[in-house]
Amino acid sequence: MAEKNLTLVTEFLLIAFTECPEWGLPLFLLFLLIYLITLLGNLGMIILIHMDRRLHTPMYFLLSHLSITDICYSSVTVPQMLAVLFKHGAVLSYTRCAAQFFLFTFFGSIDCYLLALMAYDRYVAVCQPLLYVTIITKKACLCFVAGAFVAGFFSALVRTVSAFTLSFCGTNEIDFVFCDLPPLLKLTCGDTYTQEVVIIVFAIFVIPACMVVILVSYLFIIIAILKIPSTGGRAKTFSTCASHLTAVSLFFGTLIFMYLRDNSGQSSEEDRVVSVFYTTVIPMLNPLIYSLRNKEVKEALRKFLSQLKWS
Repeated sequence: MAEKNLTLVTEFLLIAFTECPEWGLPLFLLFLLIYLITLLGNLGMIILIHMDRRLHTPMYFLLSHLSITDICYSSVTVPQMLAVLFKHGAVLSYTRCAAQFFLFTFFGSIDCYLLALMAYDRYVAVCQPLLYVTIITKKACLCFVAGAFVAGFFSALVRTVSAFTLSFCGTNEIDFVFCDLPPLLKLTCGDTYTQEVVIIVFAIFVIPACMVVILVSYLFIIIAILKIPSTGGRAKTFSTCASHLTAVSLFFGTLIFMYLRDNSGQSSEEDRVVSVFYTTVIPMLNPLIYSLRNKEVKEALRKFLSQLKWS
C-alpha cells in the first residue's frame, strides 16, 4: 500500500457528480443551456457594441473585451464539465490538465484586470469629466487591454509552473469539474511550501490588487456623488456605475470565497458549487446585468431588433 501511495500521477480522473448518476442528464442539460446562453449573450453584447455608434466609447470598448474574455473563460471549463456529466467521469492527461489550468487562470486574471480598468474608467468619468476625453483615449484603452492580457499571461504562467512542479502521488481522482487549484493541492505529497507560497502570493497580487483599484475608485465616486446637490442627479450618476458594481461584487465575492480563505475543514462539495458558480453562472449573468441595467444598451438592442424586423 505504501508503494502504491508513492506512485507518481501521470493523469487525472475527474469524478465530480458521479455519486449521483441519476442527476447526470438533468445537470448536463442545465449546464448546456447556461453555456449556450453565455455564448449568445456575450456574442450579442459584442455585436451590439460593434454595430451601434453610440456604444463606441471607452467603457463599452472594455465591456466588449470583458465579453470576449467571458466566452473564453467559460469555454475552457464548461465543455469539460459537460464531458464529466455525460460520461460519468473523465480522464485528463497531465499535460491537458496543466493546459486547462493555465487557460482558466489566464482568462480569470484578465477578467480581474478588466473589471479594475472599468472601475478606473468610471472614476475618471464621474470625478474628472472635463479631462475624460484626454485621459481615456482610444490609444490608452488599447494599452490598458494589452496590459491586462500581458499581466494575465505572466500570472497564469507563474501559477501554472508553480502548481505543476508539485509532486502528485497516491490517488489521481479529482472530485471536481475541472483542474483547479484546491483539488490539485489535495493530491500533493512531499514539501510543497515554496510552491504554495508562490501561488498564494500571485493570488494576492491579482485579486486584492485589483480590488484596491476598484475600492479606491468607488470611494472617490461616492464622494463625488454625495457632492451633487439634487437627488435625481445623484441617482443618475450612480446608475452609470450600478451594472459594473453588481458584476464586480459577484465575481470577486466568489473568488475571495474560493482562494483567499482558510481551506481547512472545507468540503469538496462546497468548493465545487462555488467553482461552478464563477465559471458558468457569472459569465452568463454579465451581459444580462449590463443590458438590463443600462439604458444605452437597451436602446441599442431595440434599434437592432427593429432593424431585423423591417429587413
